[in-house]
Amino acid sequence: MDAHQRYTHGHHESVLRSHEWRTLENSGAYFADLLTPGAAVLDVGSGPGTITFDIAERIAPGAVIGIDASADIVAHATRSAADRGVRNASFAVGDAYALDFPDATFDLVHAHQVLQHMGDPVAVLRELRRVTKPGGHVVARDVDWGGTMWAPLLPGLGEWMRVNQAVQRANDGEPYAGRLLRDWALQAGFAEVRSSASIWCFASDEDRRWWGESWSVRVVDSDFARHAREHGIADESDLTAIADAWLEWSRTPSGWYGMPHGEIVARV
Repeated sequence: MDAHQRYTHGHHESVLRSHEWRTLENSGAYFADLLTPGAAVLDVGSGPGTITFDIAERIAPGAVIGIDASADIVAHATRSAADRGVRNASFAVGDAYALDFPDATFDLVHAHQVLQHMGDPVAVLRELRRVTKPGGHVVARDVDWGGTMWAPLLPGLGEWMRVNQAVQRANDGEPYAGRLLRDWALQAGFAEVRSSASIWCFASDEDRRWWGESWSVRVVDSDFARHAREHGIADESDLTAIADAWLEWSRTPSGWYGMPHGEIVARV
């Protein structure tokens, strides 16, 4: 792992709130048809486990293992599995560069919003390929921050995007990951790669309030803010102005936000 590589957002409550919104329906429709009863699945960067639980429901009596670099978030997901009564999903701390599984273990390996944070995404994809059975699939989805759209065009949100991309690059990530997934998969040795794209859109009063208020907190209180200050990309006043812009956007009836994602289904 690159010494400079760090997860930009951390696991502050404002970040966790966003991650727990994710489901197979809103974040994994592109590969859902590959989930069959009895399958063995690995969910890399599983976070709080909401997508993992949906996968578990689809593949029962098969099992899914979720791995994450954070011991705290693994403990959180494990508690959630117990609370939900999900028996065929388990969670463990793991390193995407060096998975603790034999070759050809899983029918499907899933990574959502993971590769954008990796210093060497091609190496990670090679490792995901290694633990996938012949004929199985590696599936991945990542945002492309370079294509993100919003209205109205508030200057504070333009500054947010500048800071967002600069922080991710300073942490050895790639904010344009969505458009690069296919290239990375081909470099990793996959010969058969199906590509697609989808978008999250937040425009209703409820969605704007949830998304805008979440980012107004994240931009001043999460690891994102700490990294922005440490790298000299933004100071406290800059971050406060960005937070205010998110709140202004959330209260604007015509506010609209589109977040595009690239997707790949790579066959082993």
